[in-house]
Parts: sequence; C-alpha cells; structure tokens
Amino acid sequence: MNARPGTSAAAAGSAPAVARPPLRFVSAASLFDGHDAAINMIRRLLQARGAEVVHLGHNRSVADIVRAAIDEDADAIAVSSYQGGHNEYFTYMVDMLRERGYAHVRVVVGGGGTIAPHEIEALERYGVEKIYTPEDGRRLGLAGMIDDVFARLGAVRKPPYEFRPLNARDHGLLARTISGLGWRTGGADPPRAGALAPAGAGHRHHRHGRGGQVEPDR
Repeated sequence: MNARPGTSAAAAGSAPAVARPPLRFVSAASLFDGHDAAINMIRRLLQARGAEVVHLGHNRSVADIVRAAIDEDADAIAVSSYQGGHNEYFTYMVDMLRERGYAHVRVVVGGGGTIAPHEIEALERYGVEKIYTPEDGRRLGLAGMIDDVFARLGAVRKPPYEFRPLNARDHGLLARTISGLGWRTGGADPPRAGALAPAGAGHRHHRHGRGGQVEPDR
C-alpha cells in the first residue's frame, strides 16, 4: 500500500480524483558511520513501494541531510545510525528542521540495536517520528516496517504552499514551487523537480557532495 497512490477513477458525474505525488525520502548513514548495508536495503524497499529516494551515502552530517531534504522537497529523512552519538545527532536534526521551518519533514531511524530503549523513548518524545528496533524487525518484518513508515507519512500533510516572490537563495521555496507546478499539470507523467527522468527525484542532487545520488525505481 503506497501512502500516496494514484486514486481510482471517479464515479460518473463526480469531480475527477486528483493524483498525489509519491513520497520522497532522503536517505543516509549518519556521521562517522560506515555501516551502510541496512540503509542500502531499506532504500531499495522504499523504492520498490513506489517512493522516490535521494541517497546521500554514509558518513553524512546533520547539515548535509537537512539541506538535502529541503533542497529536494522531501517528505521524510531515513537514517541508519550505529555510531553511538545518536542522542545529540537526532535532537540536532529535529532542531535544525524546526528552525528552518521544515518540522513537517519526518525523521525515521534504524539502529535500535545500539540505541537503548530509554533513549528511543526520549528521542521519539523529542520529535523523531520512529526509531525501528530489532524487536520491530522480529515483530513486523522488513515489509511490515516499510508499511509502518508509509502509514505514518500518509497521515502527514505539508503546510500550504505560500505564494511569494521566488528567491534563488530560498531553495526550499524553489523546490516546493517546482514540485507543485509539476503535479498540477494533470498529465499522466508530470515532470519532477529538475525535469529528471520520470522515475527520478532530486532536482539539485549534485549539490549534496560525495555520494549524493538519485535512486530511480528499478
């Protein structure tokens, strides 16, 4: 079940259903963390469910990831973290998103094997959407965890688009403008930001430095 599926045909005489864009994620492994096997697997599962994924690779700072999420008009950030600095790292990420006006961008985390239960509770209370633990894996399985991510994000609505003069330095507004224009064309394959190939995402992925890449559907 995709959290942003194309809607079914409207009943005769009713207004046509409006298609919604696929969920868009920025994925990465955290700073000082070279353990990227888990996030590589998760991003593939997200793609398989129809999401667009901009993958930044491993050893990425909070600023790298938040900047990419804003530049890419992302719905969520997916991060694996096994480096032990999770408390400071993720509270800083939540703070930075809030300070920049992007608190609607949700943060989902893998790495529960190194994050203690009381730390998980504190981080989720602080604003991290969900930290997935080994117990979640046993209980839900990989497919179930992806279902849970999509269900959570499907309930989130972005703030209304604010019409104001465009500013080349306001990457977030530019990103939302391009995304909004694309999905208001009404075409079967509306253009993504940056006019990438139909399965692509990430209109400014080249800005994200080493390892930044667009991951198209396979």
